[in-house]
Amino acid sequence: MTSRSALIAAVAATLLALPAHADGPYRNPDNKSVYDASEGTYPVPYKKPTVAEITAALNRIRGYMDATTPTRVVHKDSGVQISDFSKPAADAIVEPSSAEWGIQIYEMGIVHAGLIKAAAATGDRKFTAMTARHFQFMADKLPYFTAQEQQFHLQRNNSFARVLEPRSLDDAGSMCAAMIRAHFANVGPDMRPFIDVCSNWVYKKQFRLPDGTLARQRPQAVSLWADDMYMGVPALAEMGHLTGQQEYFDDAVKNVLQLTQYLFNPQLGLYTHGWSSNNPDAPRFYWARANGWAVLTMSDLLDVLPNTHPGYPKVLAQLRLALRGIAEQQSGTGLWHQMIDRHDSYLETSASAMFTYVIAHAINEGWISAATYGSIAQAGWVGLNTRINARGQVEGTCVGTTLASDHIYYYNRPTSVDALHGYGPTLLAGAEMIRLLNNPQIDIQVRLRTYHYVPKDAGATNYSHE
Repeated sequence: MTSRSALIAAVAATLLALPAHADGPYRNPDNKSVYDASEGTYPVPYKKPTVAEITAALNRIRGYMDATTPTRVVHKDSGVQISDFSKPAADAIVEPSSAEWGIQIYEMGIVHAGLIKAAAATGDRKFTAMTARHFQFMADKLPYFTAQEQQFHLQRNNSFARVLEPRSLDDAGSMCAAMIRAHFANVGPDMRPFIDVCSNWVYKKQFRLPDGTLARQRPQAVSLWADDMYMGVPALAEMGHLTGQQEYFDDAVKNVLQLTQYLFNPQLGLYTHGWSSNNPDAPRFYWARANGWAVLTMSDLLDVLPNTHPGYPKVLAQLRLALRGIAEQQSGTGLWHQMIDRHDSYLETSASAMFTYVIAHAINEGWISAATYGSIAQAGWVGLNTRINARGQVEGTCVGTTLASDHIYYYNRPTSVDALHGYGPTLLAGAEMIRLLNNPQIDIQVRLRTYHYVPKDAGATNYSHE
């Protein structure tokens, strides 16, 4: 044997001796042949989740959220609680949570959406107790903070500024949609005064492009964000649902389709984070949470849009395209990456939760195939569940992120348990997985060491049994 041949043989032997994949700490307990060498190990607990396990995880999140979102009015500097509401104090504020969460921020609207879904999935009204408490507090204290504003003119320093005078989609859209959903779920008081102000901002006052597309004037003068699909469209859709007025549905559909024209890359099946009219040919950056906002928006719209609306099949077709592109980017832990197409970026929770929810929901609604996407949704929850700690905090969520033009910024955005963006989507994902596991039209089978979501009326399957 020549020296060159010997070297090749030695290298080949070394490669053959290496494991085909990294060893993980978990084996699949659903596979009865756990000592079979072909089973392998996994970095996350690769198993079919149970309803009890998911419910327990959701209850931990609910308990943490409930304990850390007080509904009290206090003096700003001293923190002393105010009990006399006969005349307003200049320094009166809504007591912030320990994580500095406000009860009227857009992320809290998604938390309420998740709590309402969790209550429906579990039949447990404990999940909506926090929503009822928050909304009752807001309804009770609106006159007080209105009087405070009239007397002291605090503007953005008024704790009720977002509902007294919205100035952006972030102020108005998400919470408006949550309040309408609470109305239909019979949770909390009548929030119509808030709904009227916030929906009016989205429908009539928000800055738009000349073609009617919801737009921003910051940080770039005339720009579009995929985020704003969620900040605006669900509120419009829910107003259509609430009032029956066609123009709200028309505006919602128009914005989904027009934002898609600006932001969606059909070759990748992904949404870029944003677009600027001043630099329309700029490089595109595929931030995962932007894609989460987009598919969550389409899912929410389809939930209330009459299927006779001419835009219904167009929105459904676009959702299917986006979910296919997203599914192809899922990692081997079930989670998705911060920059969804850059697999050297970190695994991020909030986007993963949005994707898991929308995929599971689309299966349950019959929009996509259970056989194709069921195990993808399950894998998403498997990974997501590893991010819910014993206290009910959701770990690994990217903090607030602006529209940027370089990967250093996106790659290195911090994660925090105080980033509220992860909590609502995780509640949504868990609730929808409970629905999926209980779906009477689907049989979840464990064959060939993996999971097959089989329609119960499909008859014989064409895969081999062990």
